[in-house]
Parts: sequence; C-alpha cells; structure tokens
Amino acid sequence: MRQTELHLTKEDRELIESYRAKGLRHAREVNRAHILSALDRGIPEAQIMEVLGVGRTAIWRTRSAYLDGGVEYALCDVARSGKPREYDTNVEAQITALACSEPPEGAPSAGHWNCWNRRHRSRRMWARSVARRYAVC
Repeated sequence: MRQTELHLTKEDRELIESYRAKGLRHAREVNRAHILSALDRGIPEAQIMEVLGVGRTAIWRTRSAYLDGGVEYALCDVARSGKPREYDTNVEAQITALACSEPPEGAPSAGHWNCWNRRHRSRRMWARSVARRYAVC
C-alpha cells in the first residue's frame, strides 16, 4: 500500500520537537508527535507501528487530524462533554462537610464502622434543605 506523504512546516516541526523533548505531555500526545515526526521523515508505517507499538489506525487518524486541523488538532485531545454533574459544587461541599462532621447524639458508638450512617445523614440533609426552603431571610 502506498503511503501518503506528509510534510510539516518549520513551526510545526519545532512544536513537535518540544512535545517530544519535554516530559510535560500525556503519553498519547507524545506518541502522536513521534508519529508526525516519523511521517515527515518518510519512515514507513510498518516501521512506525513496530517501533512505537501503535496500530495503523492511530497513524491514519493522526495524519488525517494534522491534514484537517493542523498540528495542535493532531496532537491534543478534543475536550469531551462527559457525564453531566448530578449535584452542583455547593451541594457536594455540604455533603462532604456533613460526612466529615461528628455524629449527632443518639448515633451508634464511634467504634462501629457505620456510626454516622446514611439514615442519619439523609435526615440531617433533608432537615437542612427544608429549613433553607422555608427560611424567611
């Protein structure tokens, strides 16, 4: 199979060399920089696959990303949306503070692993939310 030629600009080569030389990048980004550098030097895909331990698809995708969007697009991962947060940071902070607080009166002994159990925490959180909802302030 004929390999598509790839020629980097001088600025792109300098950026790729900085990715390869410094240890401040993720392994995926460094591998992509190695792939682009090797393609620019005309190294066959089979040899790149063997030396870097990557598949042909990784080489194709890296080359395609460079041709479509430039060096930054080829090297860096695109941000993903991910799962939306279930609770906002204020609620998470309240739950953490509550879980780390002293158990209320009447809770099982401190030596028990579940002394500040879910029932106590949920009742206390419910009481706080109701108090906030109906607060006069």
